[in-house]
Amino acid sequence: MGGKKIVCRCNDVTVEDVERLIDSGVTDIEEIKRLLRVGMGPCQGRTCIPIVISILARKTGKRPEEIPLPKARVPIRPVRVEVIVGGADE
Repeated sequence: MGGKKIVCRCNDVTVEDVERLIDSGVTDIEEIKRLLRVGMGPCQGRTCIPIVISILARKTGKRPEEIPLPKARVPIRPVRVEVIVGGADE
């Protein structure tokens, strides 16, 4: 039973995509995030970032605790919570 092993469902990133990038020399979680857009979908990395960290740890020989979480970034302009949850017009 083959098929793609999905790491990030929001952006359709596979284990193979992550491993290929690491094998090419990219071992910084911030750079992986920028290049593959993991953690930038609707879930904001709740599912994919821990998986990417475990792949990165396995491929680099580090422990997962040694790999820092990517930085969270706030919106460029403030947004009212009501707009985000759909309770008000913009």
